[in-house]
Amino acid sequence: MKKGLTYRSAGVDVAEGDRFVELIKPLVKATSRKGNIGSIGGFGGLFSGNFKSMKKPVLVSGTDGVGTKLKVAFMVDKHDSVGIDLVAMCVNDIVVMGAEPLFFLDYLATASLDAKKGREIVKGIAKGCRDAGCSLIGGETAEMPGMYQEGEYDLAGFTVGVVDKKKIIDGKRVRAGDAIIGLASNGIHSNGYSLARKVLFDHMKLTVDSRPAGLRTTVGKELLKPTRIYVKPILSLIKNFDLRAIAHITGGGITGNIPRVLPPGTKAVIKRGSWRVPPIFKLLKEGGNIEEAEMMRTFNAGIGMAVIVKKKDREGVLKALKKSGQSAFDIGHIAKTDTTPSVEYI
Repeated sequence: MKKGLTYRSAGVDVAEGDRFVELIKPLVKATSRKGNIGSIGGFGGLFSGNFKSMKKPVLVSGTDGVGTKLKVAFMVDKHDSVGIDLVAMCVNDIVVMGAEPLFFLDYLATASLDAKKGREIVKGIAKGCRDAGCSLIGGETAEMPGMYQEGEYDLAGFTVGVVDKKKIIDGKRVRAGDAIIGLASNGIHSNGYSLARKVLFDHMKLTVDSRPAGLRTTVGKELLKPTRIYVKPILSLIKNFDLRAIAHITGGGITGNIPRVLPPGTKAVIKRGSWRVPPIFKLLKEGGNIEEAEMMRTFNAGIGMAVIVKKKDREGVLKALKKSGQSAFDIGHIAKTDTTPSVEYI
């Protein structure tokens, strides 16, 4: 008599999933913060919010993934930093509205689960949560044989934060003459990797172990630098300054993201050469013969966040960021325009 088929023979190992949960329990526990009342392994994550200090608390949510940066992680076989990227892409999106991240949930999908590799991924997610001050309260791991190449996976996640309604930062108060402060990125972060991989690996024929002139490390290590998490410096600025708008510089670059927070009749005037551009962007531009306009609407170009403040607060904000260890630059100002919100480079 033939042996009957099992879930494991179809490619799903439930025992490995149970092992994975045990491996990540200490990592998840280390992210606990006030309000976290659940435990890993349940059907849902529990969080109890105490917002008595707010007159009208508003929940703010954000969701994102890591994108094709994961392809580089597969090439290098390094998986302990893409989880930081996942958290960063979500929490950076909600802090621009003035929201403090409260909790995070992740979704890991793979062809077949490797518990040790999964632990490395969650290790990064947990670190990202600690850096953002939020709790990792749950997630989902899905084994889907046939959906992914063996050894590959996809990541997605979402976060929920809170802000007092009267303190929501939405850009409506931006005025001509306001200053634009750029917070430095540490590289490509998690956007533009389809173009970056095409330039570096297909066009320039580099490998993840290559060390091209201008880079202080290998291509693989450079591309896997985790997205910077700006939550703590931004929340600190919110407490001490009147921030009129904040833009997370993600896909679309400076060109596409700053206009998202500008009111009608205004534009951002950006001063070229006013900040340090990481060497990876020069390598990409020259290696792919990419036009400047394309670079500025694809990559962050060295600016991960743009903060718009009153002109009189410019120096104070720069000093506060420097004191916190965050590199920042005076990159431009707001001006009037007769067209829709836009960016002008001078």
